[in-house]
Amino acid sequence: ILCTKAENSRLVSQIDNTKLAADDLRAKYEAEVSLRQLVEADANGLKQILNALTLGKADLEAQVQSLKEELCCLKNNHKEEINSLQCQLGDRLHIEVTAVSSVDLNQVLQEIRCQYESIMETNRKDVEQWFNMQMEELNQQVVTSSQQQQGCQKEIVELRRTMNTLEVELQAQHRMRDSQECFLVEIEAHYTALLTQIQGLIDNLEAQLAEIRCALERQNQEHESLLDIKSRLECEIATYRSLLESLDGRLPCNLCATKCELSTCTPCKARAMECAAPVCTASAPHGVRKPCRAYGPLSRILVKICTITKEIKDGKVISSHEHVQPCYITRPAKV
Repeated sequence: ILCTKAENSRLVSQIDNTKLAADDLRAKYEAEVSLRQLVEADANGLKQILNALTLGKADLEAQVQSLKEELCCLKNNHKEEINSLQCQLGDRLHIEVTAVSSVDLNQVLQEIRCQYESIMETNRKDVEQWFNMQMEELNQQVVTSSQQQQGCQKEIVELRRTMNTLEVELQAQHRMRDSQECFLVEIEAHYTALLTQIQGLIDNLEAQLAEIRCALERQNQEHESLLDIKSRLECEIATYRSLLESLDGRLPCNLCATKCELSTCTPCKARAMECAAPVCTASAPHGVRKPCRAYGPLSRILVKICTITKEIKDGKVISSHEHVQPCYITRPAKV
């Protein structure tokens, strides 16, 4: 039994160690899973950022394309204006052909062309400068937004780390609570088993007390019945004594008869514990003289007093002893 107890304790310790190792592995696995989830979340965030950057790049490209289209439109408008002006100038020239030309129209047209080209160049420079300013502002916004995004991502990572540590601590607290609850359940089961054992002992003791009470009641009843029998036997003995005394008063005053009576009659005292069965037999004694003519020969009555002694334990009779005591009673018979 001691070896099996030691083996059981060893197995229990091994099971506890395996449970602790399993808990540690489970915690590590959960930490790795949480890290994987964090990495996946970071990758998803980076994908979202990449998508946002691609969308921003596409928007910027669309804006550049729109600006290029606007520039082309402006160029076309300028060309149309130049063409219209040239047409107007051509009409004027056509109108003024008849007059004497005092001004060199080619030079004028060249100057106008130079002016318009200078205007176009300035407009182009202005548009390029505005475009460059817009691009610089957008790049600055992208840089600031990327920096803010990196700062937010760092804060998110730190918050996730703190959340993971808090989750690990919470799981440790939950495991501690579960272990305490299991310990409490074991203690309750142990004490309930002890209470059931104590209750069983109490029930057994109550049953034994009930049996003892029943046995005492039976013994009291038997004792009362024995006392009744004793009282009845004492009454019978008193009656027998009264009869003997009355017989002794009736007998004549003869010494020989008195001697015979003293030699043949022995008084006896009977005590009965449970029951008494008197058996009376009349017999004529031998060698008894006739003391007087008025009375016949003396007759003896044999009385047997049975005393039964019983030893009772737990309501059962262990031993029984019966004692029979004979007693002769003499009385004269009338002629």
